[in-house]
Amino acid sequence: MSMTTTGTSTPAMSVFWDNVKTILYALALAMVLRFTIAQPFRIPSGSMQPTLEVGDYIVVTKWSYGYGRFSFAPLEGLLPHGRLFGSQPQRGDVVVFRPVPEPDRDFIKRVIGLPGDRIQMIDGILHINGEPVQRESLGVQEFADEDGIIERIPAYRETLPNGASYTTFDRTPRGELDNTREYVVPEGHFFMMGDDRDNSADSRVPSMVGFVPYDNLVGPAKFTVVSFDGTTSLFRPWTLFTGFRGERFLKAVH
Repeated sequence: MSMTTTGTSTPAMSVFWDNVKTILYALALAMVLRFTIAQPFRIPSGSMQPTLEVGDYIVVTKWSYGYGRFSFAPLEGLLPHGRLFGSQPQRGDVVVFRPVPEPDRDFIKRVIGLPGDRIQMIDGILHINGEPVQRESLGVQEFADEDGIIERIPAYRETLPNGASYTTFDRTPRGELDNTREYVVPEGHFFMMGDDRDNSADSRVPSMVGFVPYDNLVGPAKFTVVSFDGTTSLFRPWTLFTGFRGERFLKAVH
């Protein structure tokens, strides 16, 4: 009897271990892809509205600017400074990065200033190297926040010198950051700003973000995979359907 039992259990154990190995291989492949190809992020705040909304899940590519010390999350504290296969971001790129004052947190903003640029806000208008950027009023737009509350916000189409164009919000003409000193971007650094200009802690706030070193870039946001509003909860599975924002499914980030 014992020989029969052993004989029948061996194939079952073989199948079990084959399944375990398959799962481990799949997990290893997923980790490699996450660290070298692309990584998902969830948008937790409204600083990049209307481009990105709270509850968006975006994909960030790792290879676009090369590989740096924050490209490989578990090893970030052990890797040297510098980037492998590095390439420079362009004005207008929407980028995930780690700010110097808070190196353990991921931020996402838009690249506004390149090394050597002079950046200043004057009466709510962005100036680059002493020249105001092109800014076209889009009127007052209705915008639903993550809780479904409708806000009416003045919107503008902003176009950078390289032609990158996107929509910004300007909630008040007397915002705290609507008038700033002139910032000169150091070599090897970038100046970042949120699209919701009066609702963004960015490079205009040195104590929170300041200039962002090239080494601290994670990668550019490419598209929104899926998006859910503030009514969604895993404890109420039906809200995954009622809170799903279909219009943002696989939407490119510009």
